[in-house]
Amino acid sequence: MAVGNVSMERVREAAPLNSACFVCGHENPGGLRLEFQMGKKCASARWTTRVGWESFQGIIHGGVISTVMDEAMSKAIISEGYEALTAELRIRFRMKVRVDEELSVQGWVVSVQKRKILAEATLTTEDGTEKAHAWATFLAVRNS
Repeated sequence: MAVGNVSMERVREAAPLNSACFVCGHENPGGLRLEFQMGKKCASARWTTRVGWESFQGIIHGGVISTVMDEAMSKAIISEGYEALTAELRIRFRMKVRVDEELSVQGWVVSVQKRKILAEATLTTEDGTEKAHAWATFLAVRNS
């Protein structure tokens, strides 16, 4: 079985998948249930925002947006065969994200330097308007 052009076996070897994951877990009744397509050094998913993920009425909470972008970068890192944890995350919120918006989140690996992995992500509308951009440093987990 392949995910994008990455084998599911490679993904499972890189990081055990968690069916209860808040972002992508299909067994989490309160989760977002995003389905990521993974390719070489990248991952993407479609996301339709919903009521209940808000801060101000009708506007999606920045923490939820950050979580989705962090997951996209994490999936891109997994596609390269690494299991890594977020060490630092920076988000530039460019525009409000409203309830019922159809968006695309894309994450990609920028560089790997020993255990330090740099990644970026974008959250865009269907017409390509960027709503948010993320930069992160991940630390690869040491094999024990």
